[in-house]
Amino acid sequence: MRTLAWLHKWQTIIHKLRVVNEGDDEHALIDALSHPETATVLGFVNAHAMNLVAANTAYYDSLSAADVLLRDGSGMAILLRRLGLAPGLNMNGTDFIPRLLAAYKGRRVAFWGTEETYLLNAVRHCEATYSVNVVSAHHGFADVDAYIALAREFQPELVVLGMGMPKQEAVAARLANSGVPCLIVCGGAILDFLGGKVSRAPQWMRRLGCEWVFRLISEPKRLFTRYVVGNPMFLLRTLIFRERAAAT
Repeated sequence: MRTLAWLHKWQTIIHKLRVVNEGDDEHALIDALSHPETATVLGFVNAHAMNLVAANTAYYDSLSAADVLLRDGSGMAILLRRLGLAPGLNMNGTDFIPRLLAAYKGRRVAFWGTEETYLLNAVRHCEATYSVNVVSAHHGFADVDAYIALAREFQPELVVLGMGMPKQEAVAARLANSGVPCLIVCGGAILDFLGGKVSRAPQWMRRLGCEWVFRLISEPKRLFTRYVVGNPMFLLRTLIFRERAAAT
């Protein structure tokens, strides 16, 4: 916390957020995203993303280059409300990406991310459930050039990246610059959910905005730093950001 250079980065991301206010607004967004005329990047901004924005300049550059950023999670709702802004609907990728997949019925889709076993499960599930044509499936541990080559070879209309932050945002930015006209979605753990590696929290926990608690209990070693350390840091930064915003 020595330097407060992250304040400007937060300001940029907050200004770029696309707040979705109602169901009709969400339907209009899905319609627009399902007909991209050029390479378009969709990203999701949660508390963990904002912590990375503050600490990782390369990640900030990639995330801020996205064409559409959506508010994900209760932490971001807290931040926006403290700034006097309406948070809108919780547009988490785990719920929103399946709706996007349904809009791409019969079209060419690529899944790049997670481990092979769960990736193949995700492919089978989505082909059966959403009737998409998965033309390319690749694990999430290759270098960026490998994914650019796959995009040029298979020409997918939708690319779902399930590599986690910050890699997927860097891959998305490079893919967008490669010129392949498709929608590129930074999906986090979406392929793990679709592939059966990770289970969703009960509905009541999701309604309360506590799905992160369920995930922490399910994967304590992997997510301890993200939630137990990261959430208090995010709230502290939220207080500092609000005070600085009020003073200007």
